[in-house]
Amino acid sequence: MTTPADSNAAAHKPIARIGGHLVADALAAQGVDTIFGVPGESYLPVLDGLYRHQDIRFVICRQEGGAAFMADAYAKLTGKPGILMVTRGPGATNASIGIHTAHQDSSPMVVLVGQVGNDMMDREAFQEIDYRRMFGPMVKWVAQVDQVQRIPEYFAHAFQLATSGRKGPVVLALPEDVLSASATVKDSLPSTAVQAYPQPGDVHALLEAIGEASRPLVIAGGSGWTGQACEQLKAFSEENAIPVACAFRFQDIFDNNHPHYIGDVGIGINPSLAARIKSADLILALGPRLGEMTTGGYTLFEVPTPKQAIAHVHAGNEELGRVYQTRWMINASMPSMMEALTTRLDRDAISASAKAAREALIREARAQYEQWQQQPPASRKAEASGSLDPWRLVQALRSMVPADTILTNGAGNFATWAHRFWRYGPMRTQLAPTSGAMGYGIPAAVAASICHPERTVVCFAGDGDFLMTAQEFATAVQYQAGFVAIVFNNSMYGTIRMHQERDYPARVYGTSLTNPDFSLYAQAFGGWGCLVTENSQIEPALQQALEFARTARKPAVVELRVSQQTITPNLTIDQLRNITSAP
Repeated sequence: MTTPADSNAAAHKPIARIGGHLVADALAAQGVDTIFGVPGESYLPVLDGLYRHQDIRFVICRQEGGAAFMADAYAKLTGKPGILMVTRGPGATNASIGIHTAHQDSSPMVVLVGQVGNDMMDREAFQEIDYRRMFGPMVKWVAQVDQVQRIPEYFAHAFQLATSGRKGPVVLALPEDVLSASATVKDSLPSTAVQAYPQPGDVHALLEAIGEASRPLVIAGGSGWTGQACEQLKAFSEENAIPVACAFRFQDIFDNNHPHYIGDVGIGINPSLAARIKSADLILALGPRLGEMTTGGYTLFEVPTPKQAIAHVHAGNEELGRVYQTRWMINASMPSMMEALTTRLDRDAISASAKAAREALIREARAQYEQWQQQPPASRKAEASGSLDPWRLVQALRSMVPADTILTNGAGNFATWAHRFWRYGPMRTQLAPTSGAMGYGIPAAVAASICHPERTVVCFAGDGDFLMTAQEFATAVQYQAGFVAIVFNNSMYGTIRMHQERDYPARVYGTSLTNPDFSLYAQAFGGWGCLVTENSQIEPALQQALEFARTARKPAVVELRVSQQTITPNLTIDQLRNITSAP
C-alpha cells in the first residue's frame, strides 16, 4: 500500500519527485486501480513509481495489442477509463489496433507511451515515432509531455477529455529525460467528466412527436450508458409502448428477454426488422453513431435527409449531422437524456387506443424476433448431415449459464451465431468490437474475468480470430482469469471466404488455414481443453469447461470442428455458389 511518506498528493507543501513518480502519483490521484500493458525500458521510472502504489494492479500482458483490447474491455465493463501502458516504437504500433477499437467504440482510454529523450528527438533515434502524427486521426487528443512540472496538468486534462462528451482514447507520450527529471509540484485533483444535457424545448417537442407517432421505434446504442439509464429506457419503452432495437454490438443495453426488445441493428439484420425501421414514422436513435453498421451500409435511412422523422441523441456534438440531417439533433449524454424523458412519465402522452395499437405492433415485431432466433436453414442442413450445429451449441450454453454471463467475441462469421441467437442483458454482458477487430475476444475475456471473478465469462472465437491474441492465455493463467473459449475451427478465414464465394465463386485463394490442436494449446498453458466433433458431445464438453474455469480459475477451450459449409446461419457455401453463378 502507499506509505505516508509517499502520499504527498494531498500535502500542502509537495516534495521533489522525478517524472516517473509524478506519473504514478497522477494515476493514483485519478483513482486508477488497474493498468494493462507490456513493460519497456522507456518508462522504467514509471514502473518504479508504481512500486510505491501497490494498490494499483499492473496486469502484465504478452503483446501490446492484447493489452489494448483488455483496456478497452475494462472501460466498457466499468465505465472508467481503461489505462494502457506501452513502450515506444513497436510497443505503440502493436497497441494501435486496440486504440483504434476504443475510438470507434467510443470507449474511454488513457494511453501512456514511452518516448525517446528530447536530446534524441527528430533524429530517427532507436524506436522513435512522432505519436502526434501516428495517433492523430484515431484519438481525441495526443500530446507529448516535454516538461516534468506539467505532468499533473497533462494527466488531469487527459482523464477529463477521455471521459467527457463522446468518450474515447487519449495518448500521452512520455520522453525518457522527462521521466528521470525532477520537479516540486502539486498533484492534480480527480477529473470529473463533463456531459451535455438536452434542452427543455427539444425534450418537449420530442415528447409531443412521440405522442403523435403511430409507428415509433427506439434504436439504442453507443457508450456512456449506466445501469440506471438502462432501467429508465425500459420504463420509457413500457409507458409509451415503443419497441426497442439495439445497435450493432450494443445488444446488452436493453434486456433481450423483455417483450419490447425486437432485435439488433447491424450485420445480418433480420429483414423484418429492417423493413420495420424503414416504415417507422419516428426513430429515436438514443446514443449510437449513425454509421455504416447501424444504418445497414447507409440503406436504412436516405442520405442526407431521411424520410423518417429521426431524433438523433449523441454525447458528442461532432457526430450530429455528420451523415444525416435528422429532424432533431440533441447533444446529450444517455443518463441525462433518459432522465429528461422519464421525469414526465406520469403525463397522458398517448390515448389508451393509441397505446393498444402500438402494443399490437410490438407483439408482432417480437414474434418476428423470436422466429428469427429459431434454428436457421444452415443449421438444419448441418444437423441432417451429421455435422456440428452452432445453433445447438448456443441453445445448450444458454441453458447452462446465469443471465449475467459476459459474452465476448472478436470478428468473423462465427460471431453471427452469438449476436443473433444469444439473449443479452442485463448491462454489461456483451464485450465485442464495433470496429470489427479480430483477436478481441480472448483479451476481453481475460479482462472480464479479472474485473469480475465471480461471474461466468464465455468467449466465442474463430480459428483465425483466436490465434491473433491467443498468447494472452498466459496472462489469464498468471492472473487466475477463469473463462471458457469456444473456438469455431473451420480451417479458414470464414468471413473473407464468404465474400470470396459471393464475388468469385469456387475460386478459393488466400483464405485457407492449417490449425493446431486448440484443446492441446489450452492444456500447454495449464488450462483445460477438449475437442468436439459431434452434436452429442456439446453439452458434456461445455459442462466440464465451465466447471474447470469456475473451480481452477484458469481458461478452458472447447474446440468445435465445424464444417466449412456452415459458413452463415442461412446459407452454405454450395448455396452461395449457386446464387452467384445463377444467370
